[in-house]
Amino acid sequence: MASSKEYLAFILDQFSELEEMSYRPMMGEYILYYRGKIIGGIYDNRLLLKPVKVIMDQLGQTRLERPYKGAKEMILLEDLEDKLFLERLIKEMYEVLPVPKVKKKA
Repeated sequence: MASSKEYLAFILDQFSELEEMSYRPMMGEYILYYRGKIIGGIYDNRLLLKPVKVIMDQLGQTRLERPYKGAKEMILLEDLEDKLFLERLIKEMYEVLPVPKVKKKA
Protein backbone atom coordinates (compact mmCIF):
# COMPACT_ATOMS: atom_id res chain seq x y z
CA MET A 1 0.00 0.00 0.00
CA ALA A 2 1.41 3.39 -0.98
CA SER A 3 1.46 6.37 1.36
CA SER A 4 -1.07 9.13 0.78
CA LYS A 5 -0.22 12.70 -0.14
CA GLU A 6 -2.44 13.78 2.78
CA TYR A 7 -0.25 11.89 5.26
CA LEU A 8 2.88 13.39 3.66
CA ALA A 9 1.35 16.88 4.03
CA PHE A 10 0.56 16.16 7.71
CA ILE A 11 4.14 15.02 8.42
CA LEU A 12 5.63 18.00 6.58
CA ASP A 13 3.37 20.30 8.61
CA GLN A 14 4.63 18.70 11.82
CA PHE A 15 8.19 19.45 10.65
CA SER A 16 7.31 22.94 9.40
CA GLU A 17 9.71 24.65 11.86
CA LEU A 18 12.65 22.84 10.23
CA GLU A 19 13.59 25.03 7.27
CA GLU A 20 15.69 22.54 5.37
CA MET A 21 13.27 19.61 5.45
CA SER A 22 12.62 17.96 2.10
CA TYR A 23 11.37 14.73 0.62
CA ARG A 24 11.65 12.61 -2.48
CA PRO A 25 8.93 10.28 -3.78
CA MET A 26 10.14 6.70 -4.15
CA MET A 27 7.84 3.98 -5.53
CA GLY A 28 4.70 5.24 -3.77
CA GLU A 29 6.52 6.14 -0.56
CA TYR A 30 8.57 9.17 0.52
CA ILE A 31 12.19 9.48 1.65
CA LEU A 32 12.66 12.32 4.16
CA TYR A 33 15.75 14.54 4.28
CA TYR A 34 16.93 17.15 6.73
CA ARG A 35 19.72 19.42 5.52
CA GLY A 36 20.62 16.88 2.84
CA LYS A 37 20.83 13.83 5.13
CA ILE A 38 18.30 11.01 4.99
CA ILE A 39 16.51 10.84 8.34
CA GLY A 40 13.88 8.25 7.44
CA GLY A 41 10.75 8.00 5.39
CA ILE A 42 7.03 7.57 5.12
CA TYR A 43 6.05 3.98 4.38
CA ASP A 44 2.43 2.77 4.32
CA ASN A 45 1.39 6.00 6.10
CA ARG A 46 3.88 5.36 8.93
CA LEU A 47 6.73 7.69 9.88
CA LEU A 48 9.89 5.60 10.22
CA LEU A 49 13.22 7.09 11.32
CA LYS A 50 16.73 5.73 11.10
CA PRO A 51 17.55 3.82 14.29
CA VAL A 52 20.27 6.05 15.73
CA LYS A 53 21.23 5.67 19.39
CA VAL A 54 20.47 9.28 20.38
CA ILE A 55 16.86 8.88 19.23
CA MET A 56 16.39 5.45 20.75
CA ASP A 57 17.71 6.74 24.10
CA GLN A 58 15.28 9.67 24.09
CA LEU A 59 12.26 7.62 23.13
CA GLY A 60 12.89 4.86 25.65
CA GLN A 61 10.48 2.14 24.55
CA THR A 62 10.83 2.14 20.78
CA ARG A 63 8.97 0.03 18.31
CA LEU A 64 11.06 -1.11 15.36
CA GLU A 65 9.42 -1.98 12.07
CA ARG A 66 10.58 -2.73 8.57
CA PRO A 67 9.51 -0.27 5.88
CA TYR A 68 9.22 -3.17 3.43
CA LYS A 69 10.16 -6.84 3.27
CA GLY A 70 13.92 -7.36 3.46
CA ALA A 71 14.68 -3.83 4.72
CA LYS A 72 16.50 -2.97 7.93
CA GLU A 73 14.35 -2.13 10.92
CA MET A 74 13.59 1.51 11.60
CA ILE A 75 12.00 3.39 14.51
CA LEU A 76 8.24 3.74 14.19
CA LEU A 77 7.38 7.21 15.47
CA GLU A 78 3.78 7.20 16.60
CA ASP A 79 3.52 10.32 18.80
CA LEU A 80 3.50 13.05 16.18
CA GLU A 81 1.63 15.87 17.92
CA ASP A 82 4.47 17.73 19.72
CA LYS A 83 6.17 19.83 17.02
CA LEU A 84 8.90 21.13 19.35
CA PHE A 85 9.83 17.61 20.43
CA LEU A 86 9.94 16.45 16.79
CA GLU A 87 12.11 19.42 15.83
CA ARG A 88 14.58 18.72 18.64
CA LEU A 89 14.62 15.01 17.79
CA ILE A 90 15.47 15.63 14.13
CA LYS A 91 18.14 18.24 14.92
CA GLU A 92 19.86 15.89 17.38
CA MET A 93 19.58 13.04 14.90
CA TYR A 94 21.17 15.19 12.19
CA GLU A 95 24.27 15.73 14.33
CA VAL A 96 25.09 12.01 14.50
CA LEU A 97 24.11 10.93 10.98
CA PRO A 98 27.01 10.46 8.56
CA VAL A 99 27.58 12.90 5.72
CA PRO A 100 26.04 11.51 2.50
CA LYS A 101 28.55 9.90 0.15
CA VAL A 102 29.20 11.81 -3.06
CA LYS A 103 28.35 9.73 -6.10
CA LYS A 104 31.09 9.67 -8.72
CA LYS A 105 30.08 10.22 -12.30
CA ALA A 106 30.87 7.38 -14.64
